[in-house]
Amino acid sequence: MNQLTRRQLLGAAALPLLGANLVAAQPSRRPRVAAIYTVFRFRSHAHNILENFLMPYLFNGKRMESPCEIVSFYADQRSPTGDTTDEIARRHKIPIFKTIEGAMTLGGKELAVDAVLSIGEHGEYSFNRLGQHEYPRKRFFDEIVAVMRRSNRYVPIFNDKHLSYYWNWSRAMYDECAKHRIPFMAGSSVPLAQRQPMLEIPAGSMIEEAVSIHAGGIDSYDFHALEILQSMIEFRRGGETGVASVEYLAGDALFDAAQKGRWSLRLAQAAMAAEFGKNAPDIRRAIPGERAAEPHGLLITYRDGFRATMLKVGQSSIRWNFACKFVGDDRLHATRYYTGPYGNRCLFMGLSHAIQDCFVNRRSPYPVERTLLTTGLTESACRSRAAGSELETPHLDIRYAARDFRAVREMGESWRVLEGKPELRSVGMIGEK
Repeated sequence: MNQLTRRQLLGAAALPLLGANLVAAQPSRRPRVAAIYTVFRFRSHAHNILENFLMPYLFNGKRMESPCEIVSFYADQRSPTGDTTDEIARRHKIPIFKTIEGAMTLGGKELAVDAVLSIGEHGEYSFNRLGQHEYPRKRFFDEIVAVMRRSNRYVPIFNDKHLSYYWNWSRAMYDECAKHRIPFMAGSSVPLAQRQPMLEIPAGSMIEEAVSIHAGGIDSYDFHALEILQSMIEFRRGGETGVASVEYLAGDALFDAAQKGRWSLRLAQAAMAAEFGKNAPDIRRAIPGERAAEPHGLLITYRDGFRATMLKVGQSSIRWNFACKFVGDDRLHATRYYTGPYGNRCLFMGLSHAIQDCFVNRRSPYPVERTLLTTGLTESACRSRAAGSELETPHLDIRYAARDFRAVREMGESWRVLEGKPELRSVGMIGEK
């Protein structure tokens, strides 16, 4: 029997952070960073990340100054309404380059930066037949690494969200970084959010089943919920072993599978109760106050036999819930990932803090293999949906050990500082006019 005490499950709450000033051990010269992005407008990912590099930001209630210096911009597109690339570049005296190579070399011939932000989210890009947004992350990556290879100098790269919509390209990105020992960090802000109530998975736990829930779109928000799921269950006994198969189900077919015992409706309701309390709505019906949306889910079978489920329930941009059951313990343990005020914008303070830590220390605070696996899961979900059947995933034989990343997670102190303050409508320190 897996004997888990409440103290163990709430472990991180009682421990000091490994270092809220994790990036405090700064080098004598601030790392110079090239910002390569799709589009810069209010609330775009470029805005949400870069404002925490250009201005002070809050992390666990403390005012932080970035240890990095943004020295160049490359904008792949300009938004027809509200584009802010020129305004921010003028304000912060950052040169804008017409090519990624120019931003990497600062107009010269050799690599002239110490790290690269690759932010391939938002902008006008096509969707493919699987419903995936064809963001140019692989193109950005290839042009970034080409400059490094030519200069025979390799610096850290952060890739926003999943690696690519196409699995072979994603794997190639990971392999290229491994080949050249490029410090590679990827993923999104959501796993760094405050957990309410606090829930930790002690390393080596025997987990029987788990579920994560979001309320957004296929592909874009599926990735976030899969990342939440993975950031929890990777701590199970034996570490991550990879995924054997997935099956996308929607509507009645999804709930028929629950009735057959293929996934736990009870566990899903526990996850919703972390958000709504004792009066959590029945996920088989429309969520009160939200536009009706067909639920869908991904049933995941891991190579070690573990089962987990990712669900889309309702219509909300800030629904991030998780629940799990441990072997030998009938209790269900659940949490929601609380984003703080201003929707999901505040989460990027924690993500930016983690990226800066990577750029200074040349090591991702959590395994990039997590993002490789969730990238593959997201693409496989789209393929299973298109095929209308279960999909075997031998390519997701991705094994890795979890890494404690509490030091770069928001524990809620920043929200207490920001609650009740008006949202800043431009780039700046959130919560300050």
